Amino acid sequence: MPVKACKFGGSSLADPPKFRKVKAIVEADPQRRYIVPSAPGRRHRQDQKITDLLYLCHDHARKGIAFEEVFKLIADRYNRIAADLVPTLNLQGPLEEVRQKIASTATNGDSPDYAASRGEYLNGLILAELLGMELVDPASIIHFDSDGQFDKKKTHQAMKRRLDKTQRAIIPGFYGGMPDGRIKTFSRGGSDITGAVVACAVGASVYENWTDVTGLLMANPNIIPNPRLIQTITYKELRELAYMGATVLHDEAIFPVRMKGIPVNIRGTDDPDHPGTMILKTEKVPATDAAITGIAGKKGFTFISIEKALMNTELGYGRRLLETLEVHGVSFEHMPSGIDTISVVIENSQLEGKLDQVLSDIKMACKPDTIEVSPHMALIATVGRGMSRRPGTAAKLFGALGRAEINIRMIDQGSSELNIIVGVEEKDFENSVRAIYEEFVEE
Repeated sequence: MPVKACKFGGSSLADPPKFRKVKAIVEADPQRRYIVPSAPGRRHRQDQKITDLLYLCHDHARKGIAFEEVFKLIADRYNRIAADLVPTLNLQGPLEEVRQKIASTATNGDSPDYAASRGEYLNGLILAELLGMELVDPASIIHFDSDGQFDKKKTHQAMKRRLDKTQRAIIPGFYGGMPDGRIKTFSRGGSDITGAVVACAVGASVYENWTDVTGLLMANPNIIPNPRLIQTITYKELRELAYMGATVLHDEAIFPVRMKGIPVNIRGTDDPDHPGTMILKTEKVPATDAAITGIAGKKGFTFISIEKALMNTELGYGRRLLETLEVHGVSFEHMPSGIDTISVVIENSQLEGKLDQVLSDIKMACKPDTIEVSPHMALIATVGRGMSRRPGTAAKLFGALGRAEINIRMIDQGSSELNIIVGVEEKDFENSVRAIYEEFVEE
């Protein structure tokens, strides 16, 4: 029988009614045998995520501040969930163990990883009891090396050996173990990665990623009211959209399943019958008449533009520019150029406290005729596998922005013709997204 690995996000496990929906989803399909839970998310806008409270407990303990009141919020929430769903489950022992170990790890100067991981672990205890599944602690099967880097090969071998011994299991997301036994977490949102790694280890036919939305949307719903759902998308397209701010799926979770060719299905727990969005290898995605798949973008960039006569004849000019950035630990996002001009697009966070010195060193190394700095910039990516087959796509995009009276400050198109990235001023960001969406989707 084919196997499905399923990850359920924090919004899908925020309270007892949500847990019951998850139970119904899992039991509706016997192929859903390996389940990865996140920690409880917000129940309402003013609520706090359990993981945030656990980080706060560690921080208080590290500073010698009593954290019992904060921990009581955590314990009360778990106890209420357990009492409603599985009254026979007594969490007093596990909660007390967590409280004591948070205190000891923080006092010893350890990282907050142990504290942060307990949200998933405690949720795993409840879900395992509710579903009648075995709990497999990822600390024993997800491995990080002594430098804290994820050990893909060792993890795959250990996880395959362990999960081959059980037909149905709960594997809490977000964390694994170091060689010395300490807990190590992935970056925030890392339960997506756990789910992908589990899917690879069990040879899943599909990796179902359940969240509070029914799939990937073509644009940010905070900018476009009720944007259309993306039915199918390639890994490459998702990578482009995720890089530009589409955050439904953790960016790093794409790679394990992409290498194995395992489809990813983004589904919504509030509408479990909806097919959601399928993420597939390029050759398996159905042909489409649509020119674009989605639009994503983000603010917070600075453009540094350099002009120098006969730049193209000066050997090593681009190298000197990039070496200057490297010396300051600054990475760039894009580097559009002309015969006498070259620009670098840099995220603002990379330049904090460094901009003046970076500019001074660029002038010394490159001796430009002029150098111009444009802060408060935004990037917008229009992505679609159909773009390469549709003549005039770029003209259509630029025409839409022109009619909206938006000044395009940068254009960059990859050789794959999968996307077109434009740079605009931050004040024009939302209007730019609307103009592109209306031109291609609401035509």
